[in-house]
Amino acid sequence: MNYPLTLTFKFWALGQQIRVQDSAGNLICQVKQKAFKLKEDVLVFADEQQTNQVCRIQADRIIDWSAKYTITLPDGRAVGAIRRQGMKSLWRSSYELLDATGNVVGTIREENPWIKVIDSLVGEIPIVGLIAQRFINPAFLIEMPAGTVLLRAQKQASFIDRRFQIAQKGPITSDQEWLILPSVMMMILLERSRG
Repeated sequence: MNYPLTLTFKFWALGQQIRVQDSAGNLICQVKQKAFKLKEDVLVFADEQQTNQVCRIQADRIIDWSAKYTITLPDGRAVGAIRRQGMKSLWRSSYELLDATGNVVGTIREENPWIKVIDSLVGEIPIVGLIAQRFINPAFLIEMPAGTVLLRAQKQASFIDRRFQIAQKGPITSDQEWLILPSVMMMILLERSRG
């Protein structure tokens, strides 16, 4: 895969939709979060027409405090999962990457928790909050195994919070990508919905 990857949220979509492109502008996948669902249900497609499903990400519970989001292939086989670390995520957003057997094989963590604090405080100020959000860009480190940074996902400067970029920081195998990329997309959907 040609990094960096660009994730762009569709502005006028029912539910959240993300278009993922590589550095050459080629479509990698199309992500669609179903609207009006009590439990998170996200579909990942290989094409823009959303006819060729690549995987599905589903939550194990309605309330996402320490929820586990299982990543499955179209045939129902589990690739792995991403689990939000509830109490630990109060200060710094933190997720565990699990393999198909449930073993922790990596983490996703917020690079600088102060960005979230500043974003929350400034975001409440009328007009100033809109302008400041262009310059407040949280970043997340994807480590596999823990301590070895493979990717870095960061919100890009934007007035309406529409674009993220995933940059490669270390060697990554295609097997790791099958777990990491859907996990990062799910994490971005969750963090974006929290502000």
